[in-house]
Amino acid sequence: MNMEVRPPSRIPDAKAFRTVEVIRVKHRHEHLFSFSVTRPESFRFRSGEFTMLGMQIEDKPLMRAYSIASPAYADEIEFLSVKVPDGPPTSQLQRIRTGDQLYLGRKPTGTLVADALLPGRRLFLLATGTGLAPFLSIIRDPEIYEAYSQIILVHSVRHVEELAFRNELEAKLAGDPLVQDQALIQFHYVPTVTREAFRTTGRIQQLIGSEEIFSHPVIGPNCFDPEQDRIMLCGSMEMIKQFSDYFESLEFTEGSNAAPGQFVIERAFVG
Repeated sequence: MNMEVRPPSRIPDAKAFRTVEVIRVKHRHEHLFSFSVTRPESFRFRSGEFTMLGMQIEDKPLMRAYSIASPAYADEIEFLSVKVPDGPPTSQLQRIRTGDQLYLGRKPTGTLVADALLPGRRLFLLATGTGLAPFLSIIRDPEIYEAYSQIILVHSVRHVEELAFRNELEAKLAGDPLVQDQALIQFHYVPTVTREAFRTTGRIQQLIGSEEIFSHPVIGPNCFDPEQDRIMLCGSMEMIKQFSDYFESLEFTEGSNAAPGQFVIERAFVG
């Protein structure tokens, strides 16, 4: 049953947030949904950034950080989220309907951006679950295809039905107004499933160990090379910690907006 999400009686901090309207909600399966809101004319963001998003519940604003899934040129702002029964505001957010009002942060930020990486040739985007969201924005950014000769998106989930946006990704973003020609040649999608049969199975770590990650088809060495490879990570805290340690052991350096490096992570990930 849908919960009535009341229009906010006031913005919690008018300097930090504004109200936006929900214009589309898609329930992808019982544990995953995406939704789009109106985009204010002054709202600008870099591909891969996140923003604060929330709603007013019992006269109190509840806000969390959500990665932006839509491309930077889109007229709408799209988000991807899990359904958490007891995790406010996510438990309430999953009940939103078209026309509901949400709070949107005025200043997007984050480290999953091209500016935080040194120049390279191959860009690996490693995601688990809804960690896919910021990469959906990045792979539709024309500047990414100018900066890298190959973009490899690896998405690991438990069940096949959790492979959000699978059809669009398998079609190599066909129909995208800005990147479809480049993506046809440069973009590679590697979905993997851990708990049921699929053409690719196992965690990302296993795909690296078997070199499966480098064969879809990826041009270059069958290993990560600090000289030419750049990495973006988004997923659970356990995944982030494990891969940060792994890439540091390979002499990759973590980057930031102030000091670009060879891999970046997003610490504010939700999902």
